[in-house]
Amino acid sequence: MAHFILEYSANLGQQELDLNTLFEKLHQAAIDTQLLPLAGIRSRAHRCEHFRVADGNANHGFVHLQVKLGAGRSDAEKKAAAESFFEVLGTHLDPIYVRQGLAISFEMTELPPTLKYNKNNLRNYVSA
Repeated sequence: MAHFILEYSANLGQQELDLNTLFEKLHQAAIDTQLLPLAGIRSRAHRCEHFRVADGNANHGFVHLQVKLGAGRSDAEKKAAAESFFEVLGTHLDPIYVRQGLAISFEMTELPPTLKYNKNNLRNYVSA
């Protein structure tokens, strides 16, 4: 399980964010870790219409990526995955970052195994 949950300020345009490409890159980075099954990877984005960044300048934006993982990976494995995901995010957002005020943040959390439930037949439909 890896769920990528992206929140971003409404002053960032869909075209410049290119979320489909970003999610494709994040999914590939997740696969490349060899820790996360393809069928368990999900991505979604939430546009935040109401926001304030720093001093309230309307040109300042933000992007926050939260990654939720199922339990069972070592601290070193999680750290390597987190660094990879943040690198993908930062590189993807560089064109916006160099043009305007932009706060990029990231967090990865591991769900306790006793609080994780899922039902998934995607393995029957995906290859890898």
